[in-house]
Parts: sequence; C-alpha cells; structure tokens
Amino acid sequence: MKYQVFVEVLTGQSTQGQAAEKYGVNRMTVNVICKTAKQGALDALAGASTSGRPGKSPEAVELEAARREIERLRATVTEQAVALHLHQGKSLWG
Repeated sequence: MKYQVFVEVLTGQSTQGQAAEKYGVNRMTVNVICKTAKQGALDALAGASTSGRPGKSPEAVELEAARREIERLRATVTEQAVALHLHQGKSLWG
C-alpha cells in the first residue's frame, strides 16, 4: 500500500490529501511515506556504483590498454614492412 501511495502522489494521480483520504490515513502519514520512498531511492542510486558487477582492477585496465597498444603497433609495423618491401621491389625493377 505504501508503494502505491507513493506512486500515485509521484505521478500526479493523487494529491497527498486525496491519497490520505483514499487509503484512510492522515496527510502526515502520506508525507512521511513519500519522503521515505524518495530518500530510499536516492540512497539506492547513490550506492549503485558500488553494487552489482565489480569494476576492473587498475591492473586489468592497464593490461587491456597495453594489449590494444601492442595490436596498434603490430599493425603499424606490418604496414611499414609492406611499404618497404614494395619500395625495395621498385628499386630492383626500376
């Protein structure tokens, strides 16, 4: 019931007074329900970065970066080797 009260007030389906009347509680109770739900949501969102799947360690991040750099350098060296081979071939035939 508390969740339904909060959702109705949050979405504008009911004012706090209307929700209090509908569910047979006083306005202060509805006000406390809304404040508690809002704070709970904010607390949950604030902690979201520390819960769930753990992040990568600094070493894992550094290792991934190093592997990407190795691949980039490997591609560069391959391109240069092909260019040199073609250049030397032209020298022999030209």
